[in-house]
Amino acid sequence: MNLVGNMQFIDGGVCAAKGFKASGIYCGIKKSPVPDGNESPVSNHKNDIGMVVSDVICNAAAVYTLNKVKGAPILVTKKNLLKTCGKASAIIVNSKNANTCNADGEQKAFRMCELTAKELGIAPEEVIVASTGVIGQILPIEPIEWAVPKLVEKLSYGGNEQAATAIMTTDTVKKEVAVELTIGGKTVHLGGMAKGSGMIKPNMATTLNFITTDCAISSEMLHKALSEVVKITYNCLSVDGDTSTNDMVSVMANGLAENAEITAEGEDFDAFKDALYVVMMNMTRMLAKDGEGATKLLECECVGAPDLDTAIIVAKSVIGSNLLKCAMFGADANWGRVLCAIGYADAQFDIMKVDVSMSSTKGKVDVCRDGAGIEFSEEIAKEILLEDEITITVNLNAGDVSAKAWGCDLTYEYVKINGDYRS
Repeated sequence: MNLVGNMQFIDGGVCAAKGFKASGIYCGIKKSPVPDGNESPVSNHKNDIGMVVSDVICNAAAVYTLNKVKGAPILVTKKNLLKTCGKASAIIVNSKNANTCNADGEQKAFRMCELTAKELGIAPEEVIVASTGVIGQILPIEPIEWAVPKLVEKLSYGGNEQAATAIMTTDTVKKEVAVELTIGGKTVHLGGMAKGSGMIKPNMATTLNFITTDCAISSEMLHKALSEVVKITYNCLSVDGDTSTNDMVSVMANGLAENAEITAEGEDFDAFKDALYVVMMNMTRMLAKDGEGATKLLECECVGAPDLDTAIIVAKSVIGSNLLKCAMFGADANWGRVLCAIGYADAQFDIMKVDVSMSSTKGKVDVCRDGAGIEFSEEIAKEILLEDEITITVNLNAGDVSAKAWGCDLTYEYVKINGDYRS
């Protein structure tokens, strides 16, 4: 995508910003019992626990799942940020076990905060805790007690990849984005890591996403930026229509860029929000493309809408259609499924004014005009839809507002993955 102003992509993920260290190791949460002594569990396994730490305390903000069933780490993190009035210094996160629907869940989630705080010399309430994995299985705390000191020992300003791999479950690739820009005459960095492949139809955020920045910005303005950007990024993502119990997006800002603190709307706030959008939008696309069993990234752009909410609702309705997902897997230009999904979108517009096209790097084909099908070459459409990134454009012809939503195709492999997810 085209970046705004002086913004550019950089490496580093959650360690791209000044003063942030990270680490990740394998401790055997899902399978292996913690060993006696200090010997490592089986070392050829994927990382399953990670940590991110700032050199100084940060202003922080987070948004959480709206699923009525919430993971214990969500409840503990919310309480922590309330107690500290939006301050945090570290993140501790595990995969393989969601720590959800367990009687001792909150106790163990806070224990993770205590363990982290003890090793770092901070208060437990300064820790953001998160978990992802199987729901309803008791989280073994012993491997985590063994792991936390090792995580602190391994903390590094280049440890972002170790942390990013530690949060993966059915993900096939790690997901990291970072940008650099100038705000108030100072060089500012934002970086993030995300995990997610299935159980994705967020109702505020999606999966687990952690963003760090050295920008100086108040907790209030950080929360405002996050809330506004999540609406047009993570909330516009659907892989399979399920909203997870553990969804969280958190942002930590340590101010080490030394720009004048952003405490109100204005040019600096807009620049920060643009950068936050770039990070979150690109991670959203990565999450969609890595959907469980997916072979194609789908993007629906709704243009010509009368307002933003209408544009979002229509785009999300199209992306959320399982029938359309199946058609895209088969490279079938079944545009009727697009019209069907538009038709049940909970928004007001004239379906007889709607145009639809499908495109990829192989070209573009118009398939519907004024709410009715038009002639097109099935052969050309097939060639377009065989690509691994497909854009469906819906024009409501009712205004000048647009929005995008992201998803993936629905494949045989999705059923295979979720048929034995616990094993």
